[in-house]
This record gives sequence, structure tokens and C-alpha cells, in this order.
Amino acid sequence: MPTVTEPLPILILGGGLAGTCLAWHLRRRGVAFLVVDRGEESTSSKVAAGLVTPVTGMRLNLSWRFDELHPEALAFYRGIERELGGMFYHETPIVRLLRDKKAAELWARRVMQPEILPHLRSVDGTLVDEAVFVADHGGFEMKNSGWLDTAAFLQASRRFFSQAGCWLTADVPQDALCANGLGVTWQGRAFSWVIFCTGWQAARHPWFDWVPFQSAQGTVLTLAADTGGERRIINKGCWLLPAGDGLVRAGPTYDLNFAARPDTPGAEAIASLEAKLRRLFLRPYEVLRQQTGVRPIIQGRQALMGRHPALPRVAFLNGLGSKGVLRAPWMARHLLEHLLDGCPLEDHLDLRANL
Repeated sequence: MPTVTEPLPILILGGGLAGTCLAWHLRRRGVAFLVVDRGEESTSSKVAAGLVTPVTGMRLNLSWRFDELHPEALAFYRGIERELGGMFYHETPIVRLLRDKKAAELWARRVMQPEILPHLRSVDGTLVDEAVFVADHGGFEMKNSGWLDTAAFLQASRRFFSQAGCWLTADVPQDALCANGLGVTWQGRAFSWVIFCTGWQAARHPWFDWVPFQSAQGTVLTLAADTGGERRIINKGCWLLPAGDGLVRAGPTYDLNFAARPDTPGAEAIASLEAKLRRLFLRPYEVLRQQTGVRPIIQGRQALMGRHPALPRVAFLNGLGSKGVLRAPWMARHLLEHLLDGCPLEDHLDLRANL
């Protein structure tokens, strides 16, 4: 009688948002996997505020594919909450205060666009307490917004997968993987695929050093501050996220010149953030903690995913930047449908189409 061979598991390198979302999708599909993560304390996924913002950026546009990505992300995180018995995603209004007259004039045009209107909430009376926040050019309140407690989500997921025997804290050196057309081996174990979800550090790997990364260091501050009872997220050049018990998270910095000190924020970046805070927040505060990570950003792309152009069993999911909470569930699902089911990727997201 012939021996029945079980399908080989998938190796995921990196346990941030991208790798963790891949793991949950694989579990739901019943596909074996192993996540190998370096266990670093400060990474972009762990430091991030995890904001989901419909209207975003200097141009006040609707976030890329928001109406498609948001329902899927919300259902994804709610499903994991039910399975783990926790709460990670918080639906919270976000108030965007306009910086200057030019931004106010732009918003007067944007607010008439039909794709924007479903994401706005009408506010009776004053938008914010102007004894606490500077709102001299007005603003607006968003709905369908919120934030993921990324640190708690990642920690709970890691604990769950560790207990299931499919999560390992370890480093995978560049020369430790052996890839061929049939699969990948690592430490004597065979895998059907290896998927790199290693964030900005993928730029240092010889298999991906051609990808046009333009990553940026970001620092988030934890403050002791009185926000006057405000529970919404307030944004004006930087954001303030009331975390309860008199604590507020504030950020982020954005520093492209971090190569010599990826774990340490530059003094100029911190000074710039505090200047933005003074233009937003009128009350005194005390900085209790700094957390620094590097956002993986790929120049000119929302993200990239897919198979390596020369190594057919090596795949990639990276470059989610500051929109990882919104995009990771959708991106992870599409990548797995491509690798396991043969579904095509959109050219602008396909790693092999962006050589």
C-alpha cells in the first residue's frame, strides 16, 4: 500500500502584521505553517499606533481602496477576537484638524466628493474643546475609523501559535535557507514555500536588495497629559490617541536618514514632533516613553507581494508602511490565493512585475 505524504508546511519569516495575518489565513485554510520571528522588542508593527483612517494624507484623499479593504479588515480582526477571547480593534472616531488656510480651501472641495461623504460624521456644536486643542482652521470628524492595539494583537497571536507548535523565536541567517524549484529547506526541515515578511530589513537580504525600499524611521511617544475628557483620536500634523488613565500616545516622527541608528530616534525628528504637538495641544504634558521602529516603505508602491523572479519557491509580502492594519488582511489573503490556488496578482502589486 503506498505511503500517503502530507503536504509540506509553509515557512513564514517575520511575525509582524504581515506574517501574523498570513498565519491566521493559513490556519483557516487548514494549511500547516511555521512562523519564525527574531523576537525583537521594537519593530514597526509593535510600535505602530495601528490607525485606520478613511481620509488621509496632505491631499485629504480617501485612503487607497478603503471601501474594499476596511470591511475585510474589520471582519478579520473581529473573527480573531472571538477565537482568542480578547479585544484588539477599537472603532474610534478620528478628528482631523486642518493645518492652515490652504488645507481648509482644499477640504471645501473634497467634502463635496461622493466617495468622501459616507465616512464623515456630523458634529453638533464645537468640533473640539478649543481650550485644549488648536483648531483655528476648522476640521472634520471621521467615522469608519479606529485603531488596532498592534502590540496586544501580535502578542496574543504569538502566544496562540506558540502553544500550537507553529511559532518559533529564532534568527534565520542569509545562508541558512536552501531554495530550489521544489521547495525550501531550513535546519533540515522541508517547506513548500518560504514567505519573507521581514519588513525594512529585507533590503539587506541579497535576494531582495533590488527592491526599491525607501523606509522611514518612526517614533511614538507615550505622554502623561490631561486631554479634557477627549476620547477621540485627534490629528493635526501629528496624532494624539488617548489611551486611558491619563496616558496619551502621540506621533509619529518620519525620518529617512536613520541607517546608522535604526533603533534610536534622531534629536531633530523628536524636536519636530514636539513642535507639532505644541501647534495642536495647549496643555502641558510629560514624556514618559519613546518607542522607535522603521516603517517598511517601497518607493511608489502601496506594497509588493508575490514570487521571487528567480527563486520559484520564495515569496514576499512587504512595504505596507503606515497602512498595515488596513491592508495586511487583504494582502495576505491575495498572496495565498496566488501561491496556493494560482490566482493572478495585480501588476502594480506583483513583485515580479516590478523589476
